[in-house]
Amino acid sequence: MFAVHLMAFYFTKLKEDQIKKVDRFLYHMRLSDETLLDIMARFQAEMQKGLGKDTNPTASVKMLPTFVRAIPDGSENGEFLSLDLGGSKFRVLKVQVSEEGKRNVQMESQFYPTPNEIIRGNGTELFEYVADCLADFMKTKELMQKKLPLGLTFSFPCKQTKLEEGVLLSWTKKFKARGVQGTDVVSSLTNAMRKHKQDLDVDILALVNDTVGTMMTCAYDDPSCEVGVIIGTGTNACYMEDMSNIELVEGDEGRMCINTEWGAFGDDGALEDIRTEFDQELDLGSLNPGKQLFEKMISGLYLGELVRLILLKMAKAGLLFGGEKSSALHIKGKIETRHVAAMEKYKEGLANTREILTDLGLEPSEADCIAVQHVCTIVSFRSANLCAAALAAILTRLRENKKLVRLRTTVGMDGTLYKIHPQYPKRLHKVVRKLVPNCDVRFLLSESGSTKGAAMVTAVASRVQAQRKQIDKVLALFQLTREQLVGIRDKMRVEFEYGLKRDTHPLATVKMLPTYVCGMPDGTEKGKFLALDLGGTNFRVLLVKLRSGRRSVRMYNKIFTIPLEIMQGTGEELFDHIVQCIADFLDYMGLKGAQLPLGFTFSFPCRQASIDKGTLIEWTKGFKATDCEGEDVVDMLREAIKRRNEFDLDIVAVVNDTVGTMMTCGYEDRNCEVGLIAGTGSNMCYMEEMRNIELVEGDEGKMCINTEWGGFGDNGCLDDIRTQYDKEVDEGSLNPGKQRYEKMTSGMYLGEIVRQILIDLTKQGLLFRGQISERLRTRGIFETKFLSQIESDRLALLQVRKILQQLGLDSTCEDSIVVKEVCGAVSRRAAELYGAGLAAIVEKRREDQGFEHLKITVGVDGTLYKLHPHFSRILQETVKELAPRCDVTFMLSEDGSGKGAALITAVAKRLQQARREN
Repeated sequence: MFAVHLMAFYFTKLKEDQIKKVDRFLYHMRLSDETLLDIMARFQAEMQKGLGKDTNPTASVKMLPTFVRAIPDGSENGEFLSLDLGGSKFRVLKVQVSEEGKRNVQMESQFYPTPNEIIRGNGTELFEYVADCLADFMKTKELMQKKLPLGLTFSFPCKQTKLEEGVLLSWTKKFKARGVQGTDVVSSLTNAMRKHKQDLDVDILALVNDTVGTMMTCAYDDPSCEVGVIIGTGTNACYMEDMSNIELVEGDEGRMCINTEWGAFGDDGALEDIRTEFDQELDLGSLNPGKQLFEKMISGLYLGELVRLILLKMAKAGLLFGGEKSSALHIKGKIETRHVAAMEKYKEGLANTREILTDLGLEPSEADCIAVQHVCTIVSFRSANLCAAALAAILTRLRENKKLVRLRTTVGMDGTLYKIHPQYPKRLHKVVRKLVPNCDVRFLLSESGSTKGAAMVTAVASRVQAQRKQIDKVLALFQLTREQLVGIRDKMRVEFEYGLKRDTHPLATVKMLPTYVCGMPDGTEKGKFLALDLGGTNFRVLLVKLRSGRRSVRMYNKIFTIPLEIMQGTGEELFDHIVQCIADFLDYMGLKGAQLPLGFTFSFPCRQASIDKGTLIEWTKGFKATDCEGEDVVDMLREAIKRRNEFDLDIVAVVNDTVGTMMTCGYEDRNCEVGLIAGTGSNMCYMEEMRNIELVEGDEGKMCINTEWGGFGDNGCLDDIRTQYDKEVDEGSLNPGKQRYEKMTSGMYLGEIVRQILIDLTKQGLLFRGQISERLRTRGIFETKFLSQIESDRLALLQVRKILQQLGLDSTCEDSIVVKEVCGAVSRRAAELYGAGLAAIVEKRREDQGFEHLKITVGVDGTLYKLHPHFSRILQETVKELAPRCDVTFMLSEDGSGKGAALITAVAKRLQQARREN
């Protein structure tokens, strides 16, 4: 028993001594946590450099855009071919992807050798060989008559400008074929396949790096996979980067997979303090000295050689094999990575070590075997540490991009070193978790690796291509050509003329209502005025104080809500509620007994017989109060004041909010002759020559015409541009068949058009994984303010997703891009339609006044114009294009419906006074 203990003690002591000896000899290869964090920071800096347009040319980590923008979503299906060129063998694969909710993949593959004379010979011969192998595979698998999409896994650094194109930057590993560097490898393969045009009918849809293939394979099984790492013959990593950070590619929307090409990290000297004499010696003897220095410290092609160089030096120093060296130990490549893996096996490692060393012609002692095994451990452990540091940098970048405190993600793994080395995965995982404790990482081993991945990229490209076509088809319905816009402008002009003429007025869709506002403010207006503003769910009462000469305006106002039951109750209830609000305001302002002149902004279509008489033609904007249409709203207000019997008011003018907007801007700018509302509703007014208004007596001067253009198209003249979505919105509205132009342009309806499109795209399986949420089925959920938020240039897709999540829509990054495009298409069309209508009116004003060129100001109000990030710009550009001889200035109105009503009242009082004096 004592002898057993003695032997155990002797062996433990021997092991400790040998380990210490090797540790002292290779102390420079052992990396502390502090050093690893430093390497991680250096790699983060290199990534940033590689992504920058100006810094990329000098970056060692090239951060190559792959043009892979989406990961599998499970809806992919069909047959795909895949080629994998980049390792010791070349592989052809047929992948059958079936959806059926099961993410089912069936594969048939065949390996072909890659002889040295092919991979180091002429480039043309290399691609002809690949084409020959593909033709052989197609013949063997009886696929000759099929047209199939193909993905090419090409495991070398390539610069891509699109998914199906890639220029080889440099060969790595053992490949050295001449005449390929600097050329497009897809074109080379396509040319080689022409020789087999009778047998091969293949479309190369995607060129994929093996690392990207790994990520895509794993993402098919786990959609949260957004990183791919290969640790095999070579080493590399890829991950999904935000497009807004990739300066080398146009566009900010969505994400794209970046192939880091991290093997070249350190080629600029950034790792010189980490590299040892053995790394330098190995590099000098390699095919590409000074290149891929990080890879040469990590990957399977080099680990065995590093171990050989260390053992040779230790033997020379008399630290191993009694100072004896065999001839085999001097031969490059005699120790391979598979030997290193075998020597590090848990139980049989020492026995394997003795066998491997004996095969090299050495006579190792027990102590030698322990020492050599420890050398292998240090070399492979350093490899795992370096990999972990770079991977931790990528994970940190992902977490920061997503603005998360804690990241949950999956890393797809592949490569022979990672797969065959008994300790490697465990070591790598442990170090990564130590370096990024705020990341929960799942490591997923890739099945069938990069070749299946290329097929998956091709399947996704195929799906995205098909989906894109369907999405573009829908968006195209909202794209108006110049000819169409000119047509709309001209039709609007015709409708204006119909509305102004006595004979055609009854049939006109654009009613061109005289407002009896015959003058603009001249700066002499003064006094206190009350203004009422009714036009939406909120009702305002205002006190406006005007001071003459100084164009000074002071306003006091109070907002009251109008409940739905009042909006859609009886007319008497509505006007009693309005008078109650006025009473509350007068009380609040201490004006109960004052008899003030009042202007009533009533933002609904009215036929006026004078400035203080307005007969409601029809309710819009959700109002449905009974016994009002066909009645004079001023009389109804006076009746309600009488019923209350508390105060009396001098109702001077009933005003449309659009006219108020024009008057407010006219107070500041004498050139303002047009008022435009682009908000909940849509309308326009302008100053018309009296001689053109057949509905009103007199030919002298001008009068403001309230166009009520929201009804444009109610006669079917816009049917050629109305979409199925416009029709659905119209049919579901309170007034089907009415206000068609307004329903295509105003804030009340744009969000609803978007919702209808989203439902249709979801039904087609193009959005939200084909799942229509209950919220999406709810009318009115998609408010127009969301369009403004979603289309904001400052808003990242992450924030777009948050807005959609608030609406109960669980969107992917790709969904968010499509939603943003839909919002953009709907709001652009609205702005262009506004522009066409406005171009018609400014052109009419120019011609009526006989000017070659017209300088005119348009007063504008409304939330859509004010808050939407692109609406005003597109509207202005359209007017400029469709009315090139008009110099149009747009002026934002400050409270047109309140201040404007008071100004109209003041102007009316001034004109009344002038008439009395005359």
